[in-house]
Formats: sequence, structure tokens, C-alpha cells
Amino acid sequence: MMVGNAKQSTSAQLAYTVESNRRFEEIVSDVEKKIQENGFRVLYVHDVQKTMQDKGFEFSRYKIIEMCNAKLAHDILLAEMEIGLMIPCKINVYEKGGKRYVSGMLPTLISDLYPKVDLGSAPDEVETIIKKIIDEVK
Repeated sequence: MMVGNAKQSTSAQLAYTVESNRRFEEIVSDVEKKIQENGFRVLYVHDVQKTMQDKGFEFSRYKIIEMCNAKLAHDILLAEMEIGLMIPCKINVYEKGGKRYVSGMLPTLISDLYPKVDLGSAPDEVETIIKKIIDEVK
């Protein structure tokens, strides 16, 4: 199930987002496991809520899970170093309006932003994996 209206600055959609009825920490844990099962590595988990609270702001639960596959990142960066601004890939788990969501940026957007750069099938491959992970943890 797609949620909301993704902002579109190009012909591609920015994110794939699903709603989940599962417990927040359970979703986060399963995202981390599925990332590893799909040949990626969890680089870091940002606890946005904690960071905001440490700065004196109230914020709902929100975690950003950075993921990377070194081979794919290597190939993409060799093709265009500027794409490093959009990697590593991320899957976000957050609460909004009492509901929980799992969301990931769609890497095919990179191909739209850099149409002259040959990225091969990497954006499609990674996007398939991100959607698979999100669908499996919802």
C-alpha cells in the first residue's frame, strides 16, 4: 500500500512507503536483519527522536537506517562522484499521527537526475531490494 503523495521533482517517484501495524522496535530490528539477508550492511542507525530530544525538541519515534553494498556503491561512485550525496541508501521507520511507517528512497530517481551517467542496472537492483525489505517487514 502506497501512502501519501510523494513529491516529484522529476518524472520518478521519490519514495516507497508502507504503513505497518507492528511494534516500532520490532520493525526496526527486522529492517536491519533483512538488509543483511539481502547482501547489504547496516552502516548506522540514526535515532532522530533522541537527537531532537537531546536538543530540547519533542519529536515522534523516527529512525533512519543507513545501508550499503560496497560493490554497488563503488561502481556508482566511479560512474559519478556527485551521486555520493544520495548514498548510502536509507530505510526510515517513523511514527506519524499514531501510525507507523516504513519508507525508502527509490534509487531509480538517481538515474533520472543523472540521465547521461551509465549506472547500469544498479539503481533497479537496489530499488527492488529496498521494496522487498519494506514489504517483508510491514
